[in-house]
Amino acid sequence: MDEESFGQVRDAVRRFVRERVIPREEEIETSDAVPDDLRAAAAELGLFGYALPEEFGGIGVSMTQDVRLAFEFGYTAPAFRSLFGTNNGIAGQVIAKFGNEDQKKTFLPRLAAGELITSFALTESEAGSSPSGLKTSARRDGQEWVLTGTKRFITNAPLAGLFVVFARTDPDAEAGRGISVFLVDADSPGLTVGPRDHKMGQRGAWTAEVVFDGVRVPAGRLVGEEGRGYRSAMTVLARGRLHVAAMCVGTAQRILDESVSHAATSRQGGHPLGDYQLVQAMLADSYAELAAGRSLVLSTAAAYDAGTDVAAGPSAAKLYCSEMVSRVADRGVQVHGGLGYMASTVVERMYRDSRLYRLYEGTSEIQKLIIARELLSTARAG
Repeated sequence: MDEESFGQVRDAVRRFVRERVIPREEEIETSDAVPDDLRAAAAELGLFGYALPEEFGGIGVSMTQDVRLAFEFGYTAPAFRSLFGTNNGIAGQVIAKFGNEDQKKTFLPRLAAGELITSFALTESEAGSSPSGLKTSARRDGQEWVLTGTKRFITNAPLAGLFVVFARTDPDAEAGRGISVFLVDADSPGLTVGPRDHKMGQRGAWTAEVVFDGVRVPAGRLVGEEGRGYRSAMTVLARGRLHVAAMCVGTAQRILDESVSHAATSRQGGHPLGDYQLVQAMLADSYAELAAGRSLVLSTAAAYDAGTDVAAGPSAAKLYCSEMVSRVADRGVQVHGGLGYMASTVVERMYRDSRLYRLYEGTSEIQKLIIARELLSTARAG
């Protein structure tokens, strides 16, 4: 997408977030759901397919453009972005990058239009940040595959019409090999979605357990090469990590804006709160870290688009920005004082929401391992 057209899209998203979504944040929090009218409006804006190829009904943004949209999505309740995030991100990208033409034509237009929500079914109870140890199995039976296993913490599972499922097709292969990807309809016999998880934060963003009990999947629903699914997962997760880093930047910006506004208008001891130097120091620290995170995300996205860094960079951005937003959120609560601990304030909610960023798409600890592995691999290669 050319920059002029993208600017129009970004401006429309910014207006929508500030004028339509932010006024509904409390409603999303208390109802634990994104209102249907916001979902319909997001589809009309093209948000369910902004990162999908234009030839299949998407907008086709670059990674550099993707993260700039994520700055806007992160400014409000993360449940809003969660509605369409998987369509554009880890699940939709598996189909777009590794699916055959029939799979792309069948699913991508429906994903882009918001007619179909998809879930990325990778995580298991014993295979979270290190998915190579997953236990869900898929065995060949004639012209079908039979899937058996349980997935955990699957985003949008209660809403999904399609699951992108990772299963072990070669039980004798070493970890990271012998894993394949399948496209599984949500109404398939033997597929059961459990009750919604009750989480610390990110209310309105639904996750649940998904059980596959002898689910039969046509052979044509295998994505890419048999046994190469782990590579597919790592490829799309790298893009997802960079997107999450950008979400953290947007959230940190909102927390800082709320904190500056509170410090400028509230009074303590007869003086504006912002007159106190220790309060000023907290605001300054948050501003500096936020600026560093924004610059890191933008430079990493440019390298990702150029193909010069598609592994260490996204992990570094995700590591830094997810840790950064937690520090900014903590300072935001501190600046607000007792009010910051009250459920009625934005910073209290975002303090809880932001904690998840250090866990999903790979924990901070896993990002450190990825970064170190890439650095050492490069050194050993000469």
